[in-house]
Amino acid sequence: MRTRSLLATALLAVLTVTLAGCGGTAATGTGGSAVTVYSADGLGPWYQKRFAEFTKQTGIPVNYVEAGSGEVVSRVDKERSNPQADVLVTLPPFIQRAAERGLLQTGGIGTGNASAVPDRDPQGRYTPLMNNYPVFIVNPTVAKPLPTTWDDLLSPRFAGKLQYSTPGQAGDGTAVLLQLQHVLGKQGALGYLGKLQANNVGPSSSTGKLQPKVSNGELAVANGDLQMNLQSILTANSNFQLFFPADATGARSTFALPYAVGLAVGAPHADAGGKLIDFLLSEPVQHTVGLDAVGVPARPDVRPADPNTEKINAALKGVTVWRPDWDAVARDLDNDVAAYQQAVNK
Repeated sequence: MRTRSLLATALLAVLTVTLAGCGGTAATGTGGSAVTVYSADGLGPWYQKRFAEFTKQTGIPVNYVEAGSGEVVSRVDKERSNPQADVLVTLPPFIQRAAERGLLQTGGIGTGNASAVPDRDPQGRYTPLMNNYPVFIVNPTVAKPLPTTWDDLLSPRFAGKLQYSTPGQAGDGTAVLLQLQHVLGKQGALGYLGKLQANNVGPSSSTGKLQPKVSNGELAVANGDLQMNLQSILTANSNFQLFFPADATGARSTFALPYAVGLAVGAPHADAGGKLIDFLLSEPVQHTVGLDAVGVPARPDVRPADPNTEKINAALKGVTVWRPDWDAVARDLDNDVAAYQQAVNK
């Protein structure tokens, strides 16, 4: 697996989307300085529509940089002496790690629309933006019979046809480790992943890159997340199905893995960044989460009724949703990732 030291020297693959004619991070529009968003991948199409609406309303352009969950935090950390990002969006436990490292402004999410969101950080450093759930995807043409359990994934028929994103680098990859810890315990999870390594193609810092590989049959199985995978099926006609691997008793489970947002410390355009966060948490924008992003609104007072929300509810039917202690996960992350690397590299 790719190590954290390699991450420090690897070229950061990013996608920069410039809206309303803005250029670099110092660009300005009629409503003030541009706001720069560093975000974990998966929300690109939703962002593009919302950022365009925000620019139209405020005159403030938005620059967008996309990478893996751990990578965006690493980039903000590296730029600490010369901050470039205004808004950071990433998954747990990386958002907690960013807060611990002093990369997010205390009280940065303000008291506006964030006050309608539960589970926000008590110090106001971050808040859920959109809820999501870890899942696996399978190509029904390549994988016959379809796997349904964790034990099924250990079958030799998946040798060289299975891949999951790397724990410690990708949020969804870290979620695989957490889910297995929940099902098997910490040592049991390490033992399982050590066995699974016989089938694993290799490391991947981005879960999104695995979707087309499963769809075209290069891979039979990969990990993913409900929002990103359903969106790919609905908008790109991807040739894969979703499943939650069952444990030895037949029980299927997952946990909430929200995209979370915070205002970066030293943000060059903090006022604009705060306005964007408040806009994304507004009731009208949260109503677009199901239809345009195939996600679940962070605000419990927003309950969209649309076909995509129905698909989300159908996918989760019969699946137990548990809740991690994210502070504990963040605290143990380095040790857990080190133990994982040792288990798969024996």
